[in-house]
Amino acid sequence: MAYPVWDPEARRPLPLLFTLDEFRREFPGESAWVEFKEGVSTTRVQEAVVAFSNSDGGVLLLGVRDDAAPLGRELTGETQADIHRAIGQVTNPGRFEIAQLHVVDVPLIVVAVARRREGVAQMPNGAVLVRRGASSVPLLGEGLVRLMAQRTLTRFETTSVDATLAQASDALVERLAEVWGWTSDGVEDRLIEAGLALGEDGVLRLTVAGALYLLDDPHEVLGKAYIELFRYPAGEADYDRRVQITGPLDAQVEQAAQALRDELGTQLVVLGARRHELERLPTSVIREAIANAVAHRSYQATGSSVRIEVRPEAVRVISPGPLPEPVTVTNIRQQNAARNRRVITHLRRLGLAEDAGRGVDHMQDSMQANLLEPPTFEDDGSQVTVILPTRSSVAPEERAWVLELESRGDLEPSDRILLIQAARHGAVTNSDARDLLGVDSVHARAALQRLRDAGLLVQYGRRGGTQYVLAGDLSPPSGLRLAPDELDDVVLDLAGQQPLTNTLVRERTGLDRAQALALLQRLVTAGRLVQVGQRRGTKYLLPDPPD
Repeated sequence: MAYPVWDPEARRPLPLLFTLDEFRREFPGESAWVEFKEGVSTTRVQEAVVAFSNSDGGVLLLGVRDDAAPLGRELTGETQADIHRAIGQVTNPGRFEIAQLHVVDVPLIVVAVARRREGVAQMPNGAVLVRRGASSVPLLGEGLVRLMAQRTLTRFETTSVDATLAQASDALVERLAEVWGWTSDGVEDRLIEAGLALGEDGVLRLTVAGALYLLDDPHEVLGKAYIELFRYPAGEADYDRRVQITGPLDAQVEQAAQALRDELGTQLVVLGARRHELERLPTSVIREAIANAVAHRSYQATGSSVRIEVRPEAVRVISPGPLPEPVTVTNIRQQNAARNRRVITHLRRLGLAEDAGRGVDHMQDSMQANLLEPPTFEDDGSQVTVILPTRSSVAPEERAWVLELESRGDLEPSDRILLIQAARHGAVTNSDARDLLGVDSVHARAALQRLRDAGLLVQYGRRGGTQYVLAGDLSPPSGLRLAPDELDDVVLDLAGQQPLTNTLVRERTGLDRAQALALLQRLVTAGRLVQVGQRRGTKYLLPDPPD
């Protein structure tokens, strides 16, 4: 089995399970591409990441002695956060992945770092390190000058286009000056400072970023700098509706978000005397996904537009160009970088994007708060896709019921799924909370007791036998569970995104361990899933399509 962590020396995926002999053959000692550390030292992690980024990439193995003897180091949530925090203090690291690797039963942590293609990685104190043999050494003098020249990064968004400032819309210039608070007598200087205009041969030309905000039709000089929305009927490979959305960048975001909301519509749920219109996707998530797509896309890809594909099971927002270094699909929440800093800065000033580093957090947290499946991300090297599922293992009636409970006070995202678990199964335990929230016993107990203290749950029993049930005055709607065929569809949709485990199915459906196992085994027996591995390593995959 391979994990999407690359081995830069061999240019292939790095296995996550080795015998001792395999490990010794693969990593006989430290080299230009391999470094061992026994502990998780912030400085040592930073030095390895900077040096590998500025050289040919490499792997840092934590929990290994200098003589290549595996001692062991568990990748806990806290340790992973510490590593991300350490790398977050590095300037311009290359793309990296963090994973748990096992040598038989000995756990090790692997941090695989790719060579940075543009820009130079630096330590928090500004030092530039490279690999020399098995050591990370500072680069000085001519060597530093040569590396800087090789890696000089010119941001495409600030290069000039075939349009002058005189061609810009006066209304759009005034609008931007107003939101930034620029005075009328210094607008030209402010536009240059903001990266929207550039003086060349005595003429003020618009930059790529300037064209996006100051021209009525940016695509006339930038190629397909617009958004296209496609609607795909169920089971169809071809779309039956296409909308092209042009205009200044901020107008594109607003119009595309509205077009997508209109296309999705709402779900009407009636609980007793109350009617609830539920958004199929939260408006803020729609806007953020679109804003990120236009702000972080590659505008050098002039033949590609930002695409929004509306399908029965999900909305896909596709942006030309790969993720900017050092961001990957696995560290996208912990790391942030901007391909087009000027573009995203103005979009934020116009109130159409979250603050730096908050966009992905906001999408994930908002989907969780609305009891919807989390967004997923794909990067194939040429484009980035954000997938927003519109199906959920939580029924619309459940979502509406939780909304009614909000009248008793604010609920945290984790509270909602615990209340649904109590409504579905009659009670929720500390073990249930740990499985559903992915937290330890202490945090699970705190979440349950917070709901108890809010009068939403009642505690029965003590210690290991403690259960929490809904307060007597709460009345969940009948038939909270999805029908079996609906639950099958949810699980199979999930299998189309990633390999399934019992834990993942429990997290996404609210089923307990035995129920999730029974569901998975039923789908395996029916030939709709394939089981791979045993015990803790068991995964469930979609079967290969017939030849």
